[in-house]
Amino acid sequence: MGLGRTHAVALSGVEGRLVEVEAHMAQGLPAMTMSGLPDAACSRAPNRIRAAVEDCGLTIPQRRWTINLTPAWLPKTGSGFDIGIAVAQLAATAVLPPTVVESVVHIGELGLDGAVRPVAGVLPMVVAAADAGMRTVVVPSANAREAVLVPGVRIYGVSSLRELIDLHLAAHAGAVPVPAALVPDRGPSELVPDLADVVGQPEARAALEVAAAGRHHMLMVGAPGAGKTMLAERLPGLLPELERSEALEVTAVHSVLGVLDSARSLVARAPFVAPHHGASMAAVIGGGSARVRPGAVSRAHRGVLFLDETPEFRRDVLDGLRQPLESGEVVIARADRQTRLPARFQLVAAANPCPCGRGVGKGERCECTPLARRTYFGKLSGPLLDRIDVRVSLLPVSLTALAGPPGETTHEVAQRVRAARERQRERWSETPWTVNAEVPGSMLRGDRWRLPRLVTRPLERAMDVGELTLRGYDRCLRIAWTLADLDGVDRPQAGHLGHALALRTSSEVAA
Repeated sequence: MGLGRTHAVALSGVEGRLVEVEAHMAQGLPAMTMSGLPDAACSRAPNRIRAAVEDCGLTIPQRRWTINLTPAWLPKTGSGFDIGIAVAQLAATAVLPPTVVESVVHIGELGLDGAVRPVAGVLPMVVAAADAGMRTVVVPSANAREAVLVPGVRIYGVSSLRELIDLHLAAHAGAVPVPAALVPDRGPSELVPDLADVVGQPEARAALEVAAAGRHHMLMVGAPGAGKTMLAERLPGLLPELERSEALEVTAVHSVLGVLDSARSLVARAPFVAPHHGASMAAVIGGGSARVRPGAVSRAHRGVLFLDETPEFRRDVLDGLRQPLESGEVVIARADRQTRLPARFQLVAAANPCPCGRGVGKGERCECTPLARRTYFGKLSGPLLDRIDVRVSLLPVSLTALAGPPGETTHEVAQRVRAARERQRERWSETPWTVNAEVPGSMLRGDRWRLPRLVTRPLERAMDVGELTLRGYDRCLRIAWTLADLDGVDRPQAGHLGHALALRTSSEVAA
């Protein structure tokens, strides 16, 4: 009898795919069939739609309905298909003009009272719609702020099914609906912790600056209360604000997780994520059965992942970090599909010197046996440690440091970090990389950027005695280039290489 078509978007990880929603009404006993691999939430949509339509003073005819979500092989999860299915059914019954709704993407959940409720993941859905060539998208009013971040797309925010029906009828009548108002991309400036609050620890502060300048991974080993957590929390304040493209990537992940801050539409500053040491593999790395959800490593994309009490994490969780530390993404495989999640984060790990935490210096008060110490750090495998560039040991804060003048502020250090980042961006402008930590070792050892043997002698000596692997050698080169950028020189000198080697091997678990 009638066929209605429109479009929606299905999410897989943090990527969307355009879905065609078809609703066919035929004679026969009243029935409702849905195809296209809908999950439980999606397959219950017709029940919500019927109540919502009746609340608007309309009815869905009691006929034999077939709802098809194409492509049929792609799993459809969540309630974001509700208004798409409702519009397709109303188009099949001639309540809405089929020619108008066919070229529109609809995203949103329906309440029984006809309210259009927000859903998670609207930003990557709108990005997928734009990439597929769609230029008009209808979203819940509560999601309009993030949807308008995508350029080249007309966004219409609706708060009820009645409002959505009136919108399409007005378009059919020739009236030009007004898209959602463009809201500011960034909210008010976010206050960041000040580095001047950290008492003492000049070596750790300098190492933190190096890590921030080159986006190097970092390990801090020290007694409880030495300031490891305070230093880690101040790292995002030293990092430059995200570029527009990077901010959209981060905002998309936060949108999928449903943790996007309602006060600001774009995540402009590097995120800081600190999972509990009891977190599972799925919570940290990502996972799920019917729907793969990003983990903490993806939430920390383009930001900082802080692992406090790192040896207390499960061994499989720590080893699961090895792939994203190298590739900048997580690949989660299932029997029927593979899902790729972004995970280009900066790792900051913190640990006590021993299980009791008192094994500092000569360790007179430490009661841990050598076996307990080895077992404690045994969870930090050699391959994982080999991927951490900067390692530093922290001693307890002394009374002299407590009475001394405060250190530099976050603003002062961030200016030097920003200048060093600009030098790196200019140097690698003809390559896909922007910071030293991303540059392959083969390129730094190549003809153009190779350093003289006289300069690299400390690294070669350390490699000869087995103190460094080839990966460690390359990472020391990257640190040396970052030290040179902070000093404002064109190429690293022998002192920079020695300093880089010291930063690589200075912690108690360096071996």
